[in-house]
Amino acid sequence: MRIAVTIFLTDETITPVRLARELEQRGFAGLYLPEHTHIPVERATPYPAGGDLPREYGRTLDPFVALGQAAAVTDRLGLGTGITLVAQHDPIGLAKQAATLDHLSGGRFTLGVGFGWNVEEAADHGVPWAARRALVRDRMAVMRALWSAEPTAYEGEFASVRASHAYPKPVQRPGPRVLVGGAAGPRLFADICAYADGWLPIGGRGLTDSLPALRAEWAKAGRDPEALTVVPYAVRPTPGKLSHYADLGIEEAVLQLPPAAEAEVLRTLDAYAQYV
Repeated sequence: MRIAVTIFLTDETITPVRLARELEQRGFAGLYLPEHTHIPVERATPYPAGGDLPREYGRTLDPFVALGQAAAVTDRLGLGTGITLVAQHDPIGLAKQAATLDHLSGGRFTLGVGFGWNVEEAADHGVPWAARRALVRDRMAVMRALWSAEPTAYEGEFASVRASHAYPKPVQRPGPRVLVGGAAGPRLFADICAYADGWLPIGGRGLTDSLPALRAEWAKAGRDPEALTVVPYAVRPTPGKLSHYADLGIEEAVLQLPPAAEAEVLRTLDAYAQYV
């Protein structure tokens, strides 16, 4: 099983360059970074995990800039977002960022897609909360059109693009690997089957029941059963947990690192070495 990591990189943590070099030297498969543009102080949305919102949420580095640094100092390390809040981006600009990172890294980029949980953050971006899933679908279609080999138009309710020249193209064809994050359910599985390559389930709980349901929807949508990718994300690892994932046919897992300075992060990587 390939073992990647995720971390809230901030202005107070280990740097992207130092972390990326350590990960590649130690044999880790990838680095995934989360995204929050800002956290409004006046909040009504509760933190999904309960309690106070951790400090690092309001201090995250831009994932594309940080992953660009990581790409420049590594040759093999996978690079991913976990996740990109697509509804909060202009899709034409986001398509360019993703294609550029995949191009410069030699095809190592994974676009993790999410719908968000912080209503106030999304509102500042002009996102109509009830329509955010449909909005993401349209914006992903715009991005796919721009990644196409030939100029391709797309017209949707929430996003459109004329047939255009758009370079660079991603190295991966027809585009970077796309994984959708979120809790198991019919709406999420429909989104995965419509425009993604797989699922990024946070924590990896309940996969024994949810994986067969996703595979059934995938087959019903006419997708290649061998092409579905499921990558448990932000996992607190144990040997038994990772063995269970392997028994389910999962080939990659993303372990959670602390949002900490260099010494603590490196100690955690030492502890995770047994899984690599």
